[in-house]
Amino acid sequence: MKLFPIAAIVLLSIYGCAGKEKKVAQPGNNTEAIDSFFPVTSFIKGQLLLLDSLQVTPLQIITKPGKTDSIWLTKEKLKPYLLPFATPTITETNFIPYFKQTRFKDLTINAITFTYDPLAPMPDSINLRHWDIYINPETGNVSKVYIVKEIKEKGVDLTLQLTWQSNKWAKITTLVNKPNGKMELVKDEKFVWDF
Repeated sequence: MKLFPIAAIVLLSIYGCAGKEKKVAQPGNNTEAIDSFFPVTSFIKGQLLLLDSLQVTPLQIITKPGKTDSIWLTKEKLKPYLLPFATPTITETNFIPYFKQTRFKDLTINAITFTYDPLAPMPDSINLRHWDIYINPETGNVSKVYIVKEIKEKGVDLTLQLTWQSNKWAKITTLVNKPNGKMELVKDEKFVWDF
């Protein structure tokens, strides 16, 4: 009879330990309890649809070191410049394991800012590096989006920065990444459709 309580304790200990799995933190796992991110890609695609409906010809202003030029573009010629920022697709949940979200009210620009930064070094297959969403606290509408991507083009490492002012204009800044860690401006391309 004395063996029964000892055997019961041993069995409970074995089953209790077997039921517990050790959780190991993986790089890139988001430890914050965030339900969703702002769906940036849907916003950009919505802005492109709105642009299609406007009765205006967009103006492209190209600024390179020491030179500025401008040209009127058809909307069909404008889209290929902006569509690369619709990939990778940023939905409410697909980048939660890779990026952290911080939120604050910036009184200097009167905006609620959502900032997204990588939790760990990103794999080469994901060229997205950072993005910000600026929301007008009075209207709840997105006033501006800023996205940073890193790409390799013809063997050159480039950083592309998109600034999108809702319903007005978009600007792409192209920077070359030098081996010494510095960046050099290649060009700014601003596309204006609200004059």
